[in-house]
Amino acid sequence: MKPTIGIALLLTVLQVARGQKVTSLTACLVDQSLRLDCRHENTTSLPIQYEFSLTRETKKHVLYGTVGVPEHTYRSRTSFSSKYNIKVLYLSGFTTKDEGLYTCELRLSGQPPTISNKNVSVLRDKLVKCEGISLLVQNTSWLLLLLLSLPLLQAMDFISL
Repeated sequence: MKPTIGIALLLTVLQVARGQKVTSLTACLVDQSLRLDCRHENTTSLPIQYEFSLTRETKKHVLYGTVGVPEHTYRSRTSFSSKYNIKVLYLSGFTTKDEGLYTCELRLSGQPPTISNKNVSVLRDKLVKCEGISLLVQNTSWLLLLLLSLPLLQAMDFISL
């Protein structure tokens, strides 16, 4: 094999391995729905396959995804959205029967199994509300704008501190 082909092959393999690494999996509660946020690196243009699953009493239940077949009991309860580097799964009607170890697994389409995953243990009474998380993490731009505009609002007598 020529050295240039070997280097190109190595760079391709490294890109594939890095392009789908799960960086975090968090869980929170929105009304009566569980929300799972699976954040990942996205350094490849290849399609990413994914799977959300629940392990309860040593049995794996596929909830949603493109890797395994979702179980019938979860199909009507799940909704999914995906952006550049986050995949979000909602499980409606979340109860203590849905407690367990949740997993987000990613792999690149058409590649040999190079799997990246993260787990989160979910107990209903330990879950935080998503609003507190999204206010500070996802919507920081408007919060920063509000803090920066306080002196202007004070100068115009709209507020007094």
